Amino acid sequence: LQDTPPSASLNGRRALPPNFSNAEEDEVPEMEVIGLMPKGFNLKDYLQVVNVNMISSDQEINKQQHHTDRYYNPKLIVRRGQPYYIQIEFTRPYKPEKDVFWLEYIIGRYPQVNKGTYIQIPLVEELKSGVWGAKIMQKEGNSVNLSIMSAPDCIVGKFRLYVAVWTPSGILRNKRDPATDTYILFNPWCQEDSVFLDDEKEREEYVLNDVGVIFHGNINDIKTRSWNYGQFEEGLLDACLTIMDRAKLDLSGRSNPVKISRVASAMINARDDEGVLAGSWDNIYAYGVPPSSWTGSVDILLEYHSSASPVQYGQCWVFAGVFNTFLRCLGIPARVITNYSSAHDNNANLQLDIFMDEEGIVDTKLTKDSVWNYHCWNEAWMSRPDLPVGFGGWQAVDGTPQETSDGMYRCGPASVQAVKHGHVCFQFDAAFVFAEVNSDVVYSRAMKNGARVIEQIDTTHIGKLIVTKDIGSDGMKDITEQYKFREGTDEERLALETALMYGVKKEATQDSVHLPQSDVDMDFEVEHAVLGSDFKVTITFRNNGQSRHTATAYLSGNIVFYTGVPKNEFKSQSFDVILEPFSSKVVEVLISSSDYISQLLDQASLHFFVTARLNETRKILAKQKTSVLDIPKLHLKVKGEKVVGKEMFVTVEFTNLVKQKLKNVSVRLDGPGILKTVQRTFKEIPENSTLTWEEKCIPRRAGLRKLIASLTCDTLRHVYGELDVEIQKRLAV
Repeated sequence: LQDTPPSASLNGRRALPPNFSNAEEDEVPEMEVIGLMPKGFNLKDYLQVVNVNMISSDQEINKQQHHTDRYYNPKLIVRRGQPYYIQIEFTRPYKPEKDVFWLEYIIGRYPQVNKGTYIQIPLVEELKSGVWGAKIMQKEGNSVNLSIMSAPDCIVGKFRLYVAVWTPSGILRNKRDPATDTYILFNPWCQEDSVFLDDEKEREEYVLNDVGVIFHGNINDIKTRSWNYGQFEEGLLDACLTIMDRAKLDLSGRSNPVKISRVASAMINARDDEGVLAGSWDNIYAYGVPPSSWTGSVDILLEYHSSASPVQYGQCWVFAGVFNTFLRCLGIPARVITNYSSAHDNNANLQLDIFMDEEGIVDTKLTKDSVWNYHCWNEAWMSRPDLPVGFGGWQAVDGTPQETSDGMYRCGPASVQAVKHGHVCFQFDAAFVFAEVNSDVVYSRAMKNGARVIEQIDTTHIGKLIVTKDIGSDGMKDITEQYKFREGTDEERLALETALMYGVKKEATQDSVHLPQSDVDMDFEVEHAVLGSDFKVTITFRNNGQSRHTATAYLSGNIVFYTGVPKNEFKSQSFDVILEPFSSKVVEVLISSSDYISQLLDQASLHFFVTARLNETRKILAKQKTSVLDIPKLHLKVKGEKVVGKEMFVTVEFTNLVKQKLKNVSVRLDGPGILKTVQRTFKEIPENSTLTWEEKCIPRRAGLRKLIASLTCDTLRHVYGELDVEIQKRLAV
């Protein structure tokens, strides 16, 4: 109990918070007036709280104005820096000339004013932007309607609400009531919030859209899949807040999106901190769900919330999808991006080394570096007061465990502007992201005497295309020039020089290594093919000089993980080529389905190396390309009324066109706003037969919704299907 003078403003003094030192957060002791009562004092003369009404028509107004009406959560959810409304019912009418009360928000076990975990909200005549305050909007009977303004930099999380009333004998607080708990989130609609985004279409896309598109495949064959972020689903908000608890992020740091996104980039993976997702890239998923089977983040986050153990398994697009859900759920604008031909630079030297022997054949023992067909990470929108002006906005954050940063597997937030301009000294991990999009591929011959001879440098292979989902559609938006200037421009050269000045190493460059020019060049194309079919690799040689040349060429086809790491070689073929002056020569190599079908990995990804040694000059030409085979799709259709609250039936069909029987087939169906995720297992699907599965559902949200399905089995993965469905509102009777 604390004495407080009877003044509506409390004379500038603050009441101390209740003592929670011996209580759990959800077991707050009841606060009562105790001690010696002044003569003639009668507790009934003073205000006592009967009810704090958070469930009212005002709350619906709150949720609509705060853009939180889509959360499946009965409690009050508001965004910071913006007023909202509550109603308090007392034992008698409020008398401003006599009564003094105020509100208190408390978070954590040991609330302190200076840490922002105990917030006292006084009554004020007028609300002021940027400052906590409560204004009486209406008095009716024993009830008072209040408008509350929150600070735009307050902690994000779930607060416990108390109403404190002054009496001559001390402060009387109402009992702990979980129904009055208030969630306060980031506010991209508030100019004073560090995540403010000034475009309404972008806010709708990057905060409120709960279904997205993730791009995969490779640069020559871009593929898409929908992902259910589900940030508004029941239990998701508590699950996302729990991630910060398990990361042991200090409560005072939960007002800062920089700190939250950095901590979360470590917690999304389970590599060193028992985080959300365990990664697996070895094609063995016996103790969990194959990454390709997930259709969204909801099941993953809810399972982690309930079990407190890492969920199995994830790969880069799964980490990115879950991270996106976390950020959007808390109110931080976020998007998933895909970098095609992404470098994983272990030593930050902007160089990926491909070693060949003296005959021009790739040496798989010496070649340790790899290029990912694609790599997904996230961007989060926020100001960066810790960096110079101009480096706020989109920040690259990555939950996929690749390399450690400050002792943990995490990456970012790295300013995308800093990456583009070569300011790799700026925290956090800008140098690593710079290397992912800017490294060179260096082809070298490893000589028997131990010498290394650089034959060719490809400065354009890495970071060829960087994309994200377009605003308001499922289309692709090219954002490559947000990360890097066009190759060969003065700006691109300056950015590289800036990165070098700040300490990025670059061992071999076109400037530092003199490479003899050749009249002969070589390129090849891989025919687009469906899984299980034969196709051709077409290699074209051109002699642009007046001398005759002969060459010994070698093609190597490898089954590879999408990270570029080879599993095994399935095709090798050598051949001789004669090139007359100013002529070209085309060589076709047939790839039969029997060459690769029994060895395929998750994403049906094939990698081809073609090298050629010119016999007259000993010069070696080298090219590499990846091909992703087309995988059969799932087909979805619906029947019945497409109306909120009415029965509807979803049918999933799959025809097995693969030249073998599929066994232990698992199919997952997801539909945000239509149905919760359901899964069925089928013993087998014979060759050329069709699987049909019908599921009943009752849509609960109107508008354009999306059904998403996936199929996985031991021999076939990354099989997807989706369908857009327009759900109508239910007409009032």
